[in-house]
Amino acid sequence: MAASTNPEQQPLLPGLVGARKNGSFGDIDSESPNNNVLSRDVEDDVLPEASPMGRNITWQSAYIIVMSRVIGSGIFATPGAILRSVGSPGLSLLIWIAGAVISACGLAVLLEYGCMLPRSGGQKVYLEFTYRHPRFLASTLVAINAVLLGLTASNCVIFSQYILFAFEADSVSDTVRKIVGAGLLTLATIIHAVTPRLGVRIQNVLGWSKIGIVAFMVLSGIYVVILRLAIGDDMGPRSSVSLQGWDHLWQGSIWNWGAIATALFKVFYSYAGLDNLSNVLNEVKDPVRTLRSVTLTALFTTCAIFLLVNVAYFLVVPIDEIRESGELVAALFFERVFGGNFGRRFLPLVVALSAVGNVLVVVFAMARLKQEIARQGLLPFSERLSSTMPFNSPLGGLLLTYVPSLLVIVLSPSQEVFSFILETEGYSGQILGLLTGAGLIWLRIKRPDLKRPFKAWTSAVLFRFLLGLALLAAPFFPPSKQPAGGLYYATYAIVGVAIFVGSLLYWYVWTILLPRIRGYTLEEETVVLQDGTAVTRIIHKERSS
Repeated sequence: MAASTNPEQQPLLPGLVGARKNGSFGDIDSESPNNNVLSRDVEDDVLPEASPMGRNITWQSAYIIVMSRVIGSGIFATPGAILRSVGSPGLSLLIWIAGAVISACGLAVLLEYGCMLPRSGGQKVYLEFTYRHPRFLASTLVAINAVLLGLTASNCVIFSQYILFAFEADSVSDTVRKIVGAGLLTLATIIHAVTPRLGVRIQNVLGWSKIGIVAFMVLSGIYVVILRLAIGDDMGPRSSVSLQGWDHLWQGSIWNWGAIATALFKVFYSYAGLDNLSNVLNEVKDPVRTLRSVTLTALFTTCAIFLLVNVAYFLVVPIDEIRESGELVAALFFERVFGGNFGRRFLPLVVALSAVGNVLVVVFAMARLKQEIARQGLLPFSERLSSTMPFNSPLGGLLLTYVPSLLVIVLSPSQEVFSFILETEGYSGQILGLLTGAGLIWLRIKRPDLKRPFKAWTSAVLFRFLLGLALLAAPFFPPSKQPAGGLYYATYAIVGVAIFVGSLLYWYVWTILLPRIRGYTLEEETVVLQDGTAVTRIIHKERSS
């Protein structure tokens, strides 16, 4: 079969043409727009692949997909927890700067991979292409991590807190908070499932609104400083700005690697999503060029925004109040600048709306990532979960995102769930990041034939790899003062390691132990569904005696 003449279907590694195998989940549609898809052999990951849903994501939509993911609940919710971890505003700001540099190095690694292997799936595609042996191991690790930790629960929690704060109902029971958060998750899932194009339009509008919100916050902080506004007239004694000199800036700093690491994980959460576009590249117009320009533009935009917003917080809200703010630091900021009516009610509603946009974007991207996992045949009912029918949307992937997130929202036992989710996702992400960085170095040595439209600095790759090792070791550096109450300080690491070890055991049982006991081998065949989606079917083949 000849390669497509469509330039977006041309191989990045010349000479790779695969043959498609026929199969059925329904009948193969000969008129499918994806009828010229090549085989799903791992080597064909170097071939761009168009989605049955079409390439309809423009540069602007791609930029918003990234920015709406990055500017979510993180910058509105994590500064208080970060300050509580490291003790001082100076060290807190330093953590944000360091997080930006580290995120840039990690992004460079993922960007080289994404331009080299321009297909939906992100790290799943990169690790499968790099680590082909032991067979199915990389796919299993990514699949379990994505299904268990590819959540949007944290943003639903933030939405619930800010919406209730705006209506002065922040003292309601946990049950009400959970119902509000679960309602947002359900609504976002339905929108993307039933009206996918409308969902993209809504998240585009909310994305630009969020950029406007953070710009407004920065200007508000500058306004307070320049005009020396009296803050908190209706809240008791007036309070001066928080940053009162160099000594005060560093007072109370906690120079403990374990504490710094947990703070970094929260910063990484705020920057998470810079590579969000890689999860949906099959739907992006001119994917390589768009991925490269959008991610770099988003990186510089968010670095400036996050640093300026944190400075604005410290200029307006007293340090002690930031420490005790939980996830409501932005609400306190607005209340102190604009008073108890406009500041407490209207502006927190705007932050809640920002969380809505983030939930829509995360659901959008995570659903497509999990659809790619289902296409690999690694999940029960994979073919049904891979189908885009009946609404031309990744309904199976949406369900795989909805159910775990809903369980986390409903079953979370305490208000510490937000920080716990962030730290656990961050720790597990370091394990995959370590494998990705090492894999990139290995590919440069073993596969110089691959075309690399973007190449990360070697120093950045090595720095990100070594830092990943240090962050994984961080829980072995306990804080000098154990926090009173709450979870054990290293719980996030224990859960992250448990998920990784559990993934290894699951892989060993289904790929080695059971085939050895029952006398079969695992074979792959490629089938095309009625909607044009190419999937891998894993079959059991009896060993010849």
